[in-house]
Amino acid sequence: MIPRLIEIEVQKALSRQAAVALIGPRQSGKTTLALTIAERRKAVYLDLEDASDRSRLSDPALFLDPLADRLVILDEIHRIPELFQPLRGIIDRGRRMGKGKGRFLILGSASIDLLRQSGESLAGRVSYLELTPFSALEVDDERAVRERLWLRGGFPDSHLAENDEISLAWRKDFIRTYLERDVATFGPRVPAATLERLWTMLAHRQGRMLNAAALAKALEVSAQSVTRYIDLLADLLLVRRLPPLHANVGKRLVKSPKVYIRDSGLVHALLGIPSLTALAGHPVVGNSWEGFVIETLLAVLPWRASAFFYRTSAGAEIDLVIEHGGGERWAVEIKRSLTATASRGFHSACDDIGATRRFVVHAGNDRFPISQLAESTGIRELAATLAEMG
Repeated sequence: MIPRLIEIEVQKALSRQAAVALIGPRQSGKTTLALTIAERRKAVYLDLEDASDRSRLSDPALFLDPLADRLVILDEIHRIPELFQPLRGIIDRGRRMGKGKGRFLILGSASIDLLRQSGESLAGRVSYLELTPFSALEVDDERAVRERLWLRGGFPDSHLAENDEISLAWRKDFIRTYLERDVATFGPRVPAATLERLWTMLAHRQGRMLNAAALAKALEVSAQSVTRYIDLLADLLLVRRLPPLHANVGKRLVKSPKVYIRDSGLVHALLGIPSLTALAGHPVVGNSWEGFVIETLLAVLPWRASAFFYRTSAGAEIDLVIEHGGGERWAVEIKRSLTATASRGFHSACDDIGATRRFVVHAGNDRFPISQLAESTGIRELAATLAEMG
């Protein structure tokens, strides 16, 4: 098993909180990580997609109250959202008995915000953590391995497949399963064909500004429907909307978010890209790499930090702006080349927003200054810097 960076955070959260909710898309490795933790803690594991395990919770208090001394893992909690209410009482009774820490590890395939809507009754009793697919910090520190991660994406079964062909077949099956089954679990029924077309259109438009009207016209649905569909894909942690930075700089700024399919392997599967050779010659290559870098960095973003992009109507742009608080802003330009220099528009945009640090991320390993204000760095090196700040 590839060790997951978030395991330490899960263990820390269990030591201070009654419940920990570990959120991530299906097949991202939540269950594997939970079972690893379970072996060390002699935990009770319940798969809420399994009818026999669900039946054991027909009276939650009757089954769970006697387990106050053990960690209970509740997998696919979104299958029984009504379980949150009785969990509050079970946790509170455990606290009165001096059993107030590390009671429940809750796994779910919806976004933190969506799960919070069901779990409001656990306010003050639960910590939320997000498990992403593999990032560049979790695989071997070799360029060939990172390139494979970019091509195949970070879902464990895809990344660790025997070859690219098997990996691509897995990702196509994954997409089909989401379209035909999982999407309907969380939102209104959406025709699978319509959602597949939208998903493919988003792959072609990876990293571009959201234009709901243009997408709606192509799909022959309303712009409101497109927005609702994208909201659903974002709730399922499959799509990211990166908001623009609203800065008081006296210039006209774009107001629409950028939209990315979060896993680069899914982008390539939707576009039928089977290999690194085919990817290198595809029009999406630059935007695919940009999305891959952004997801890698945001996977280790300190919890107090926020992420944006910056673009003026005149074209000055920063691919990623990270606000750390206290007025500190990092500006990141992303290049596919092995070494990179910053563009004039990047420096102009950095001056606009008062960037305190400037980085140009490239596909190589070296880290070196490229001016008095900016440094060039590999993706792993910058991700490690962010992880250390967390």
